[in-house]
Amino acid sequence: MTSDAADEWRQWHEHRMETVSGPYGPLALTGTHWLEDYTDGQLPDIPGVWVVDGDVVVLTATAADGLTVDGKPFTGSVRLGADTGPVGAARVGLGGRRLVVLVREGVWGVRDYDPDSAARRAFPGVEVTPYDPRWSVPGRFTPYDARRTVRVDTVDGVERGLGLAGELAFRLDGLEATLQVAVQGDGKLWAVFADSTSGDGSYRFRFLYPAAPDAEGRTTVDFNRAVLPPCAFADHFICPFPPPGNTLGLAVGAGERTLRQTER
Repeated sequence: MTSDAADEWRQWHEHRMETVSGPYGPLALTGTHWLEDYTDGQLPDIPGVWVVDGDVVVLTATAADGLTVDGKPFTGSVRLGADTGPVGAARVGLGGRRLVVLVREGVWGVRDYDPDSAARRAFPGVEVTPYDPRWSVPGRFTPYDARRTVRVDTVDGVERGLGLAGELAFRLDGLEATLQVAVQGDGKLWAVFADSTSGDGSYRFRFLYPAAPDAEGRTTVDFNRAVLPPCAFADHFICPFPPPGNTLGLAVGAGERTLRQTER
């Protein structure tokens, strides 16, 4: 069983690295531009005019701008909602780049993904700890009576809301522990956590995505699959810091730890 689990982990890790280093992975993000900061609708190094109109963004462009919408050369005006699918499927393109419309707490923005980004070309890889079965333990999810939102700092220095759906309890390295978690659209859990290695041996916080709990709330808490947040790969993400109570009082020596140091 341990061998099978280790093999599954290796396959998972290989796929994870392919995703991270892919053409539209986090390394490709070169900018996040909040439209409220550009009242004239002109974004840095992005053609066209981008203006918020109620619950959409209106993009106006000419043929000289070179933009595409839904894969076709675009001129005129179009109303755009937030892109919720894969980055590669974003509606607006500029050559190989993808311009992704997003909204956070009512604030609209545009993210610029460039497959030829310097970060992607120079990616040194990730320091990751080999699979160890002791870091994979049973857990139990208990939902809150109602969804909660807590205010947490994010890496760009702005405090934002983090939605939480319940508590995940488990026993790790002989200690009882809990994490406040969100529930994603596919039922998987999402935890933002830190531990005693954070900032000293591993990135300052990490993400964990336990499988969707069964009807009794049971799932597996596998820290071998702890991952670096997107902001570890590009400065233009707005990752949340761990909410109160999500800093574990032990050293989690598992999963992705930090970016490898670039050789000089």
